[in-house]
Amino acid sequence: MSTKTPPQIRIPATYMRGGTSKGVFFRLQDLPEAARVPGPARDALLMRVIGSPDPYGKHTDGMGGATSSTSKCVIIAPASVPDHDVDYLYGQVSIDSAFVDWSGNCGNLSTAVGPFAIANGFVPATRIPHDGTVAVRVWQANIGKTIVVHVPVRDGQVQETGDFELDGVTFPAAEIVLEFIDPSDDEGEGGSMFPTGNLVDDLEVPGVGTLRATMITAGIPTVFVDAAAIGYDGTELQPAINDDRAALARLEAIRVAGALRMGLIRSPEEAATRQHTPKVAFVAPAKDYVASSGKRIAAADIDLNVRAMSMGKLHHAMMGTASVAIATAAAVPGTLVNLAAGGGQREAVRFGHPSGTLRVGAAVAQVDGQWTVTKAVMSRSARVLMEGAVRVPGDAF
Repeated sequence: MSTKTPPQIRIPATYMRGGTSKGVFFRLQDLPEAARVPGPARDALLMRVIGSPDPYGKHTDGMGGATSSTSKCVIIAPASVPDHDVDYLYGQVSIDSAFVDWSGNCGNLSTAVGPFAIANGFVPATRIPHDGTVAVRVWQANIGKTIVVHVPVRDGQVQETGDFELDGVTFPAAEIVLEFIDPSDDEGEGGSMFPTGNLVDDLEVPGVGTLRATMITAGIPTVFVDAAAIGYDGTELQPAINDDRAALARLEAIRVAGALRMGLIRSPEEAATRQHTPKVAFVAPAKDYVASSGKRIAAADIDLNVRAMSMGKLHHAMMGTASVAIATAAAVPGTLVNLAAGGGQREAVRFGHPSGTLRVGAAVAQVDGQWTVTKAVMSRSARVLMEGAVRVPGDAF
């Protein structure tokens, strides 16, 4: 005997790629009333949109792609902060567990926020040239930071097509420049962007040992360790890590130990509900390797190699927020990232990742003995993949 169930509801949405990620974008006003405020109803709705939790790990019954870089939702609202165009709230939806992590930003999807804001009327028409660039000022509501997204415009519309190539994305598109303004979290105990007060710490990791680590909160809280210290050379691709359960367990142990040392969690158990942050990355001096696409990366073309974990797996390219952390740490002499890149002072760095290379820059300075970062810059691209509405069962939230 079947029971009567409510019909599906229709919610206006846009499916967008931003950098090497993609996600479902909503205007706050279009969400069902119960989901317009933070809480269980919003989380349940977004999980159902993505298709989580999915014990099969496929997201067959949702919009997610069953990877950390494709299981994302974004809510855009009118700016709550003066001199900004929009508020950008990002939710990282867990694949096989029933929760949405709101603890950090997605730097890749930040790229798509600018085009979305222009296309959906959040930027006054008087600011949009017939041909040129629009600087969309975005308030990143998860972490309380400003991102300026420089969006190319042609014939009064967002220009999406172009010849800018981004490793990790198959097809070229128009270049979008991102500026992460004052991207460090300066509220840690140590002040500035190093929450322990040190550029390098001895991090005791249960079951692993004591590792040298650089822990930084620029872009996103990140724990950097030397690849060699954990048995790698920095040229690894996803299968080398993601098919090795013991390796995943060790890297998660490093993440938990780092989170505790950085003051992000109070007990190891809290890490299970804070999977998005901090990130763990391992660094190594430049070395030749073959990227996942088959492209050959020469050591002479990069400053260092970096591999980073996202939601318990090795990322297929590099998270945008982690790229900010890399740029910032590389600019500070003495960090593990800086040393892997050859040491000294540098305003920009090109690093190798599993899909290819990326160039990022950061402006840092010492103020009263503390390192600070004023801006990090990188180029990405974005594109609308589909627009219209998503549908979810009426009892999903």
